Amino acid sequence: MQPQTIEPRPPSGATQQRQSWMRTLATASAHALRTAWADWTPRPAVEPIRGPEAGLVMVRSRIDAGGARFNLGEATVTRATVRLHGEPLAADAVGSAYVLGTDLEHARLAAIFDGLLCDEGQRARVMAEVVVPLQREQAERDAARHAEARSTLVDFFTVSREHE
Repeated sequence: MQPQTIEPRPPSGATQQRQSWMRTLATASAHALRTAWADWTPRPAVEPIRGPEAGLVMVRSRIDAGGARFNLGEATVTRATVRLHGEPLAADAVGSAYVLGTDLEHARLAAIFDGLLCDEGQRARVMAEVVVPLQREQAERDAARHAEARSTLVDFFTVSREHE
């Protein structure tokens, strides 16, 4: 009997949306999430399911784009899973988060906002008040980093053409 090969499916629209907001929450500063949560009213009840807890994960990589895999090294990651219930949610919601580093509060807050985003009634508000401003802030920070890196570019064209 031949082993069955399972072809990976491209992520659905909902999966891509969640990946986008989770990236934003995971890369945001803990201070920004703390401020957003402090201003949030009414707050649902938050019950921890798992963590927050810190640990290590193995980072894998590939030689070239499709070459052999190898273990690049370890990274410290913090994870948390929470259950949200009560006002203003329509039903119980579960949120999870993984963030680089050991900031337990950052992981807990990211999981709380993920749970709010999983609730249809709260999603638009969380996107407008938390995720979109964080994405804008991160885009500005990335543009500034890109401009700084671009300013150090050295053009060797003149040196290489000088002797021709």
